[in-house]
Amino acid sequence: MTKLHCPLCAGPDTAPFHTDRRRHYLRCADCALVFVPPRYYLDRAAERAEYDLHENAVDDPGYRRFLSRLFDPLAARLRPGAEGLDFGCGPGPALAAMLREAGFAVNLYDLFYHPDAAALARDYDFICATEVVEHLHHPGRELERLWRCLRPGGVLGIMTKLVRDREAFAGWHYKNDPTHVCFFSRETWRWWARRRGASLVFEGADVILVTRPR
Repeated sequence: MTKLHCPLCAGPDTAPFHTDRRRHYLRCADCALVFVPPRYYLDRAAERAEYDLHENAVDDPGYRRFLSRLFDPLAARLRPGAEGLDFGCGPGPALAAMLREAGFAVNLYDLFYHPDAAALARDYDFICATEVVEHLHHPGRELERLWRCLRPGGVLGIMTKLVRDREAFAGWHYKNDPTHVCFFSRETWRWWARRRGASLVFEGADVILVTRPR
């Protein structure tokens, strides 16, 4: 059987990591990304149907508290009036609203709810992606596209749950969402930042801030 290349780094050295009743998971020896083979990807309509089940209102206090885990450390790093992109903002772009309320300019992009290609054709002081990267079918290509949109000194703010080890992964609820197809670890983000000469900060358990060199 042909080995699958890693969707993040395109490396060919991938091996089985975990199997459950739903899917098989592979791990890349180069960048440590854990991912599912493409045969498990939902089609566009089924994926959209899953996202339509989410109830994340812009003014929901609980949702805003959740997003503050990224908002607080990101906003603290931004100059007044900084321009940014909320990538994968979903139907209720609460983080964008929080950033605008704090005086920042924010554009929106979401494949299903805000498919504005023009938003990906300009540059920004910051880009945020909350609970997005685990859904990407082509994470290497998409993250590189976002990186190219960042100005020197710009910050890429990510929120995603992180793989710890094989034992924890076996009982991890996060892997059970059928739209979650790739899973990052601290090791993966260190690999990704190192290749770009970028500085990297982990905030808590699930927030990653990557700053582009000036």
